[in-house]
Amino acid sequence: MEILGGPFSALYGNSSGGTILTSTKQGQGKDSIEVGYSGGSHQKSRADIILQGGAEKASEPSYVVSSSYFDTDGYRDHSAARKVLSNAKLTWDLEDGSKVNWIVNHVDINADDPQGLTRAQWKENPKQQVPFLKQFDVRKEINQTQTGLTWSKPINDQHELYGMVYAGHREVTQYQSIPKGVASPDLGLDDNGNPQSSTSQMNPRHAGGVIDFSRDYYGTDLRWTGKDLLPNTRFTAGLAFDYMDEDRQGYENFDSNGNYGTKGDLRRDENNTLWNLDPYLQASWNFLPAWRLDTGLRYSNVHYQSKDSYFKAAEYPADTDNGDDSGKKEYKKLLPSVALSWEISPEFATYISYAKGFETPTFTEMAYPTVATSGINFDLNPAISDNYELGLKSQNRFGNFTAAIFQSETQDDIVSGESNNGRNTFRNADKTLRQGVELSWNKNLWQDLKAEASYSFIDATFDAAIPASTVQKGTKIPGIAKNQAFAALGWQPETGFNAGVDVRYMDKVYVDDANTDTAPSYTTVSANVGYIWKNDDWKVRSFARVDNLFDRNYVGSVIVNDGNGRFFEPADGLNWSAGLSLSKAF
Repeated sequence: MEILGGPFSALYGNSSGGTILTSTKQGQGKDSIEVGYSGGSHQKSRADIILQGGAEKASEPSYVVSSSYFDTDGYRDHSAARKVLSNAKLTWDLEDGSKVNWIVNHVDINADDPQGLTRAQWKENPKQQVPFLKQFDVRKEINQTQTGLTWSKPINDQHELYGMVYAGHREVTQYQSIPKGVASPDLGLDDNGNPQSSTSQMNPRHAGGVIDFSRDYYGTDLRWTGKDLLPNTRFTAGLAFDYMDEDRQGYENFDSNGNYGTKGDLRRDENNTLWNLDPYLQASWNFLPAWRLDTGLRYSNVHYQSKDSYFKAAEYPADTDNGDDSGKKEYKKLLPSVALSWEISPEFATYISYAKGFETPTFTEMAYPTVATSGINFDLNPAISDNYELGLKSQNRFGNFTAAIFQSETQDDIVSGESNNGRNTFRNADKTLRQGVELSWNKNLWQDLKAEASYSFIDATFDAAIPASTVQKGTKIPGIAKNQAFAALGWQPETGFNAGVDVRYMDKVYVDDANTDTAPSYTTVSANVGYIWKNDDWKVRSFARVDNLFDRNYVGSVIVNDGNGRFFEPADGLNWSAGLSLSKAF
């Protein structure tokens, strides 16, 4: 994994604050098969199989094919989960220097959702699910298949081409805990003597309590790189295209008899499309032996369109018709970035960078304008940020060390609106400010004894009040811990006995915009032992691990701005896992 910031991320997307790149394993050496099984607390089990091998000839591919099955009853009531994951990767290293990677991935997930607890409920019994929510059988089903192909080819010493294409299909069904409610006539009159409009599923504007959508997506990225066209320079120019088509339906989460947890009548039916066509350019210039200037420029233009096919007239005078929620919107922005690097010595380097970020809202964030209405939220604007960073990197006899000071000023930041009965809405904050420090260190202390540590401090605040809300300038952004720390010590030889221990600290986290409550800070300790045995073409690996060694009762995540005050999602107590894998090369 590699983290790119500043101008280096301009090649990969419009949020130029940073990009995380991952490179998957490539088959190598002899053909081999590996099988493994592990189990643990809460009936947790996982089975794996991996086939892999390198290529003997340029025309033959190396390959990695893997599949795994995981299931668990879960730590809390109604938190069982199951996942099937399969991957395949073929790689051709051709005689002309070009390289081709083809990847296929399929995942199938079914997970029950126990939802959040109030503070009192969490303290009373962190494993529980609120009794009222049991009737809804809240759960989520995800099925996704995707494939992608990358190709790179050096034309000569100065020019290189790169191409990427991908396509995928995703299906999601989610059952929420939204009550049926009552019709407007049953609500009576308001203080002015007018009928009150229902805000429940009985309102024609409500999208129901079941989310059901399927998405098809595909795209391509074509890029050219030129080296030393000017002295000590490197240029990259490219064009990225992405497209997504979504069929989104909403259904009542109850049947004709009023029983919850089943898919009922249709309440939403729309087709949503998104596409972008982004040209980009990056340049790097070593203008002095120890100095380098990197610049990036990307023009991002994102186009949304929604076509509504569901219409329903109001049955009661207090309500409004469902109406036509069709619409479209375009987001466009020119995004510059620049970084200056100085290699002070072979052991020390420093840099300073600036990047303009442009984070457009996702379909999930745009899905609901408010709690009780349907249609795409076209009032949601993109977040525009100015990102600054000053950093130092060192590699010497004291270990590998990195330090960075950063600041991000954002306009129209996309933040949580209200979470209500499993449905999340989003809104724009006029101004937000994030600033802080990140530190990391690792070192091989002696023989196979290795240590690593990291620390981050982030002060995340609303930099302006949000009208008609509890947010004032200086209010902390919920869901973000100010301090985080991690340290690990491990004995990690290639074979034989291995062991390690790690400690993780998380600061308190505010749960809502008003900062009325927090998930408390916590520290957890984990330990692991194992043994690796090798003999010719055989390899056996065993491991055992204990997490939350001292059985801390803590909150693992929060549901920001939950309308029912059920902000807290408790994490697992003391839990263990152990496993064994066997591999054979042929």
